[in-house]
Amino acid sequence: MDRFGEIQAFVAVFEQGSFHGAAQKLNISKSAVSKYVLKLEERLGVQLLHRTTRRICVTDIGKVYCEHATKVLRDLSEADRLAVSMQSTVDGSLRMSIANDLGLMFASSAMYSFLSKFPDLNLRMDFRDQYADLISEGYDMAIWIGELEDSSLRARKLADVNYHLVASPVYCETNGRPKAIKDLRQHNLLNASHKSKNAVWNLLTPSGRRQKVPTTSRISVGDNQLLLKACVNGLGIAHLPSFVCSDALQQGLVEKIMPDLPPVTKPIYAVYPPGHFVSQKVRACIDFWLEAFAAKSPDDW
Repeated sequence: MDRFGEIQAFVAVFEQGSFHGAAQKLNISKSAVSKYVLKLEERLGVQLLHRTTRRICVTDIGKVYCEHATKVLRDLSEADRLAVSMQSTVDGSLRMSIANDLGLMFASSAMYSFLSKFPDLNLRMDFRDQYADLISEGYDMAIWIGELEDSSLRARKLADVNYHLVASPVYCETNGRPKAIKDLRQHNLLNASHKSKNAVWNLLTPSGRRQKVPTTSRISVGDNQLLLKACVNGLGIAHLPSFVCSDALQQGLVEKIMPDLPPVTKPIYAVYPPGHFVSQKVRACIDFWLEAFAAKSPDDW
């Protein structure tokens, strides 16, 4: 008599309402089912069933035990399914949400390489600046920048990215260059429209201490790419990830403000719903992004 067999037999009796029905479902003899259930009751030291010549009644203890036992059996079945699926090709549909900047800079081209590796996979990729509710919105995974807001989600860190204060030379010549964080209060600090109009920047002092800087933006734009253009056109100072502003810095379209300040570093995460198992398609996508970001330092974008 094995423990799994005992649980399986009892759940089958509960679901079928008889030893005969359970025997048919499990494709074993009626006496074998009876022995399994009796052994389970003896091992637990409780009565799970009331037996009469005409019917079987499940005790209150039996109902509670069956509820938990059924979940155990489902998890075991899922483990079997996962073990088999991990040996198969990645297929089906994968729906993911990705931070707009990352999507525009990398995903639109990198995903061609990803899909060429998995020709049986269909990909739907949404670029957005606000965090998606993965479960209620039906996403398989997401790639987010910044610390996670929902601790119930599972996550895998992919990389780090540095944020820099930048402004155009024209703006600096017209409005002066701030020499300390406190000087930023006298300047126009630009924010993307998905953030609060009076958002707060969390900057680092030369000693590495965090300092909050309230911002009031004259212009509201949709994403960091448009924010960079506003910055290039001399409308103010922006706090942008390196992969957004690096080309503009190299071309001299913008310059770093207070370059001696330590950059603010934010993590990039692959996030997916909670659960015991990760689907093969999600695992494959995470591995792809890990490889894509493996050689990148926080400023190497």
